[in-house]
Amino acid sequence: MTAAEDIQIADMDRARAELFNFLGALLAGPPDEMLLTQTAGLSGDETELGQAIGTLAKLARVTKPRAAQSEFNKLFIGLGRGELLPFASYYLTGFLNEKPLASLRQDMTRIGMQRSETVFEPEDSIASLMEMMGAMIVGRFGTPADLGAQKEFFNKHIGPWAGHFFTDLEEAKTSVFYTPVGTVGKIFMAVEAEAFRMSGAD
Repeated sequence: MTAAEDIQIADMDRARAELFNFLGALLAGPPDEMLLTQTAGLSGDETELGQAIGTLAKLARVTKPRAAQSEFNKLFIGLGRGELLPFASYYLTGFLNEKPLASLRQDMTRIGMQRSETVFEPEDSIASLMEMMGAMIVGRFGTPADLGAQKEFFNKHIGPWAGHFFTDLEEAKTSVFYTPVGTVGKIFMAVEAEAFRMSGAD
């Protein structure tokens, strides 16, 4: 493998990590003016994922922070609970704080990750998992995770449910700005799952 090919692979991995982190930021809390401006500046290509990113950018250009906050609150917070519960335990068992969360915490300890003191929701939220995956790819917790470790984490903690969540987000009654967020997430999860399947990495 040439140095140029090495760089190309690194660039692709960095782009993957950036998209995971971007989704994590949009799902961790209502986007502020800066994040909306950054989102509005994105441009997509002719791929399905690129077109979804282009649609998201267009919506970001006409979305005000107050409207985004109201939509986020209705989707994820609400009176008692929001329209969606974005947690692995809920999607996989129907209840919060179940085995998927315990399993994730064990793997986080093994990898060297720990929950931020400023985060109070369970670690198996979609936002946290997107950020963890992005961090593993670029090595924010030490050495970048190899493809096998990435595949294991994705297939165990993200693959079984994230696509369903993003489809629900895309179709949620309250979603406007978050409709294309759901589309981007749904397509990206499918791309990642297929790439891991094709890689043969263990």
